[in-house]
Amino acid sequence: MENKLDITASIVLYKEDIIELKRTVACFLKTTLTKKLFLVDNSPTNILKKEFNHPEIVYIFVGENRGFGKGHNVVIEKIKKQSAHHLILNPDVVFRPQVIPNLIHTLENDARLSMISPKIEYPNGDLQYTCREYPTVLEMFLRRFWVFKTRVQKREDKKLNASKPFYPDFIHGCFLLFKTDDFIEVGGFDPRYFLYMEDVDICRKIDKINKQKIYYPAETVLHIHRRGSAKKVNLFYHHLISAYKYFKKWGF
Repeated sequence: MENKLDITASIVLYKEDIIELKRTVACFLKTTLTKKLFLVDNSPTNILKKEFNHPEIVYIFVGENRGFGKGHNVVIEKIKKQSAHHLILNPDVVFRPQVIPNLIHTLENDARLSMISPKIEYPNGDLQYTCREYPTVLEMFLRRFWVFKTRVQKREDKKLNASKPFYPDFIHGCFLLFKTDDFIEVGGFDPRYFLYMEDVDICRKIDKINKQKIYYPAETVLHIHRRGSAKKVNLFYHHLISAYKYFKKWGF
């Protein structure tokens, strides 16, 4: 392919709120770049297909819930020679048209960078602390049961999250913009994680290819962020299983 698209993006769907999803899709389509959006639908039915008939959208019905990482990996072969950049996007975010071009400009100005992520805010304007040090078993226990609150908060890089760009260990994955070649090189997400920890894991894999991740707060994205694992027993179970797989892979 001689002329690559500026950007591709993928959103993994599972019984999504259609209003929120349409808002996110509209934000991406307003970006003034050559682009394509892949909607990977893990839902039990393909009722969303009729909602997104657009030349810059590719709807992929999986027919089963393969999870977050496997869902995004569906597009790996499709983007390999198609785009210069690839965005991992959640279905519940809102952003201005210039956010993606500005992030790409920063990403391309440094050969050491593999991935960039903007400042993430709740709809009420409060900051979401998306940047963390790599987790320990103790920290994950403390975070889940919210004991030793000060210790947990210190590991959230709160001061650094608020103002200037920096290079965190990992960044939570509601809006992760990659150089496509690097996303391909690390193999996308590890398919062993059904849900949770795949964003931590892929940041580890970026380290392994001697590249960096940057948090870039000059650009802002709004994210609903429902913290499902803290509210639903089955999601909490998936979080525990993913944490076990992560520590087994990278060390306890």
